Amino acid sequence: MISGLDGAVVLVTGGVRGVGAGISRSFLRSGATVVTCARRLAEVPVEAEGRAAEFLTCDIRDPDQVRGLVDQIVEQHGRLDVLVNNAGGSPFALAAEASPNFHSKIVELNLLAPLLVSQIVNTVMQKQDSGGSIVNISSVSGSRPSPGTAAYGAAKAGIDSLTTSLAVEWAPKVRVNSVVVGLVRTELAHLHYGDESGIAAVEETIPLRRMACPDDVGNCAVFLASPMAEYVSGSSLTVHGGGERPAFMAAATTEESN
Repeated sequence: MISGLDGAVVLVTGGVRGVGAGISRSFLRSGATVVTCARRLAEVPVEAEGRAAEFLTCDIRDPDQVRGLVDQIVEQHGRLDVLVNNAGGSPFALAAEASPNFHSKIVELNLLAPLLVSQIVNTVMQKQDSGGSIVNISSVSGSRPSPGTAAYGAAKAGIDSLTTSLAVEWAPKVRVNSVVVGLVRTELAHLHYGDESGIAAVEETIPLRRMACPDDVGNCAVFLASPMAEYVSGSSLTVHGGGERPAFMAAATTEESN
């Protein structure tokens, strides 16, 4: 992979499983030194092309832990070139039934924690001659209805807004962009879509006829973080396979719609 990131130091939050692991693998293939963090170590190390990501324990909602994480990375590697704010997610919960504490925790993890990590990493990047790049992992849930994960969708809408604001505030040293992710097939896909027949049926609703794989998201994150996108900041790259087939097309009775 030609990216201009050979030797760069990259932090991927939640980079040990699912989409995060795909992002970590893509940066490893680009030649970067990858540091991942999560509250718990993954059972399987994240590796690509004979190289492995480093792992540090951190709860990204805790300011002291985040400062300790960033300090340790800088002490060990001398700098921090790229941050990928990937950690997040939400279990299914209808908005009318979920508790206020549940909603608060979802917004904290998916919006306030990425802001916290970005703020602390920015203090490092602003002092570096080369500056740095921040890539936020967002979701199509931030721009379309997100039933069952309403607080998550609202938080991702906040991430999209945050991306544009930080890109203005922290320029020219730090570029800030986001990857807006659609449906992804991970090891937990069955929890959302059912068995293989359910997954196949969902994939038929996507114009490219498949869900993304984690590495698809990772490759786009590498592009945005790399010198190839050196004039790209405050932007969102949508990675959703063409979106979703409009419901009216399935409901219409004309041959062209079916």
